This record gives sequence, structure tokens and C-alpha cells, in this order.
Amino acid sequence: MNTRNRPGRNPGLQPAARRPPYGLGTPAGALPARHGLALYGSAAQTPIECNTNCLVDNGRLRHHPLTNHEENQRLLAHELSVKGRFDAIVPVLKRIAGLQHEVDFCDRAQQIAREQLGFELPAQILADAWIADLDMRALYGECVMQTVRLMAAQAELNNPHRGTDEAVAFFLDSGYHAVDISPCSDGRLKGLVRYILRLPDGAVRSRKAYAGAMFDVDANVKRWIETELMRFREGRPVTADAGTRYLKVVVYHWSSSDPTHEGCAAHCSNVTRAAEAGLKRLGEFRQAIENSFCCGASVDTLLIGVDTDTDAIKVHIPDAKGEMSLHRFIDNRELYHSSANDDPSAARLKIYQAIQASSAMGGWGAGEGEPHEGMRRLIATLLINNLSQIDYVCSYQNGRYADIGHAERFISVGDGFEEFQLRNLAYFAHLYTVEEGATDMDVGIKIFGKLNIQHGLPAPVAIHYRYDSRVPGCRERTVERCLRVKAAIESRYASLSQKGLLVCGMTVQDKRPGSPIEQVEAETS
Repeated sequence: MNTRNRPGRNPGLQPAARRPPYGLGTPAGALPARHGLALYGSAAQTPIECNTNCLVDNGRLRHHPLTNHEENQRLLAHELSVKGRFDAIVPVLKRIAGLQHEVDFCDRAQQIAREQLGFELPAQILADAWIADLDMRALYGECVMQTVRLMAAQAELNNPHRGTDEAVAFFLDSGYHAVDISPCSDGRLKGLVRYILRLPDGAVRSRKAYAGAMFDVDANVKRWIETELMRFREGRPVTADAGTRYLKVVVYHWSSSDPTHEGCAAHCSNVTRAAEAGLKRLGEFRQAIENSFCCGASVDTLLIGVDTDTDAIKVHIPDAKGEMSLHRFIDNRELYHSSANDDPSAARLKIYQAIQASSAMGGWGAGEGEPHEGMRRLIATLLINNLSQIDYVCSYQNGRYADIGHAERFISVGDGFEEFQLRNLAYFAHLYTVEEGATDMDVGIKIFGKLNIQHGLPAPVAIHYRYDSRVPGCRERTVERCLRVKAAIESRYASLSQKGLLVCGMTVQDKRPGSPIEQVEAETS
């Protein structure tokens, strides 16, 4: 549910943006019906309602020549599967609540949960229902946590590092041995890597999210050092003399429908402020490495913006020295329309020509020449990949998401679940301690105050940290961190916790690819 997208706030909104969002409480069966036409390929024959973001001829949706239709359908199936599971929780619990005074309540409740949710409910909560009614808040929180673990495990089995080797080879061929992305922690960017940029999860060195994309420079310099040390010591992914670089990317965002309210909260929905802050932070990162290790130390930077209503990206083009300007960029939505009538080869050429034209521009955004060839190839590939995502939103969301504001299902604390990445699935708070991440947590609780708490549902918090099994005692220390962070969260929001309006689940996971998620049990006094 999106409680921030209030009717009448922006009279210029397109019809698709005013529809009620499909959030918590939506029957899972309603989701496929919403997307059924496009999923089965009948959009070309059936008149549809689309806004001007899409390619429409005589009321018929058509696609961009560079769109990857097979990948779009695969990603849609993944989205429907994951979000459908979360959105089924409330209807299933409503059904179970109506049975709590039946003689065979426990057995019937477990049967419904197994069939509709894929797991069993806590037996003790069901068994105690006859005393003081069913604890629906505890059941809801447990269902969300079990669904998180179940979906993460299934995502890992269904999509084990798809396309990772090819993407890593492409990055190396473009001159990059590591790609590190820092997006804003806003849940609308949760699908950034897999959907918006269409990159395999395993090909990206890191993708830690921060409020306003304001990543920790010191922590990122440390990550750069670890990456370079691995090259020197182990030659992974290439040796230190290979001439490749480390690429740091910052991703900010805005809302084209309601730019003054539904943009980045960390920057007061001011897109210029968000972009300026991202560019400044990239400069600080690069300067820190140059000051400490001299001569640029093989670091490139890139600034990307995302319209969270349409998933169209804006790429700021570096010049020959790697410098960027807020005024020198390529708007991919414009490219989408300008190349829509071309054949695939001509459309690709137009993208490279746009990069050249942007590099040659004068005035405020003028730079000193074109970026190096590898950067040009990377930017062109990201733009091409994003064309498929623009088409994805047109095919399955009528060109603009219904939930233009927050509609997250849970708060993700710690290292996050890399196994599934979906728009508006989770609000992310990357923190080592609650004290250092207090602002991020407060924003998350405020969001869920509107989404859940004011409706009597708890804010679900999934605490997840990764450990290195090669390091003695690392798992034990990681478990201790989970317990410490959980206790601190419950202490900070004690009133919510005491009322059952805050539910925390804890898990840990080995850093090795394909490692299972391990549940951590709460300590009992």
C-alpha cells in the first residue's frame, strides 16, 4: 500500500499513476491478471491504456527494436512470484483469523499456510489462540520473515549467477576489474542492478545502499584496498599489471510524476541537490585514493540518475579526465523515443552518437574531450540494457508505476539479501550499529508508520549479516552482531516493540556464493 501517493497532490499525474497500488493485502491471484495481456504477448493485438512514456501506434503498444523480450518475461515471472508471495500474507491471515474458534483450528490453519504460503506457522501461537484470541501481529511478522527466507532460497536455486561470467568478461574488456555501485537506500531502487541496469548480481563487486546514496568514503576506500590487494596477491580477477581500473558508481533518483514530494527524502525531494551530493561524494572518494596512493590509482567514477516512476536512467558522461558535470548527460527516455523507428543496428549507432554529442557539447556542461573507449562501451551497454526496462514498465505497468511512492514489504538491515532484488520490496538500512545508522532506521520506521503501523500491522525488520567461514570465529561474531543490533533496534523503538508493532528476524549467511541462509534464534531471558 502506498500511503504517500495521495489523490489530488499532483493534478498532472497520468491515469496509471493514480491507480491504487498493488501492495500488502492484494490477493496474489490479482497480480497475474493485471499483467496477463502483456505476459502472453497479446499486447500487440489488444488496445491498451498507456501514457506518453511508451511507444503507441493507434492505441497499440509497440516495443523498442533493442528490447530483450525473453528477459523481460523472465523478470516479470520473478517479480510476480516474489511479490505475490508477500502480498498473499494478509489475505491468508484474514482467512485463518476467521477460523480461530473452530475445534480443528490448528490443523486447518497449518494446512492453509502450507498450501497458500509454503510454510507452517508457529504452533505455539496457534495453540494459545483459545486463551486470548490469535496474536495476528506476531503471526504477520513471522510470515514476512519466513517468506523472506523462503524467497531468498528459491531465488538462489532458480537463478544461480546467470550471465555472471559474460558480464565480468565484458567489464574486463572495457577496462574494469571491479564495479562498485552505491544507490540510495530507497526501496524503489531495490531492483537497480537486476532490472534497471540489467547486470548479473555476481558481476558487481559491491552494491551497498545508503540514504541519499551518501556512501561512507572511508569504508569504500577500504573496499578498494581489499580489491587491489586481491589482485596483487591472487591475481583476481586480473593481475595488478593488467592496466584495468576500479569503477565507482553512484545512483541518485527522482520522481517525474511528483518531483517535489516523491523524490529522494534524504535530499528533500530536490533532484539537483541529490545529483550534486552524489557527484561530490564521488569526487571525495577519488581524491582520497589519489591522496593516499598517488596518481589516480586507476579509479573511474560514474554518476547515474533514475526516474523511479518509469525506471528510465540519466547517465552523466565523464570527459577525457574522468570529470563529470550535472549539465552533461544522456536522458535514456529521450533516446528510447528517438531511436524507436530505427532498425537494431541504427538504434545502437544512435546511442554511440549521443555519447559523442554529449562529450562535444559546449556551455555549462562542456568537458575536456570524450571518455576512454571502455567507458563509452560501458555507458552504451547500460543505456541499451535500460531500454528493455523502459519497455518492461510500458508492457506491464502502462508506462508508469502505480506505486510511485513507498510500498516496501519489510525493512532490510545489515548486508541485505542479494538473492532477490525487486522495486519497492524492501527499505534498506546498511549499518554496523544502530547508533551510526539511526537516521536510516528512523526513516524506515517512519515509512512503515504509514504503510503498516497505522493499520495495526507491525513493521517487519529483517536483520541479515554475512560472515566469512574462512575466518575463525567469524560466524559467532556475526551472530553476536545480529543479537546486538536487534536489541538496539527494540530499545530505540521500545514503544512499538512492547505493543507488538515491531518484529525483528535474524539470519546470517556465508559469503561464499550459493551459501544457505541460516536463521538466528532470539535469546530468551
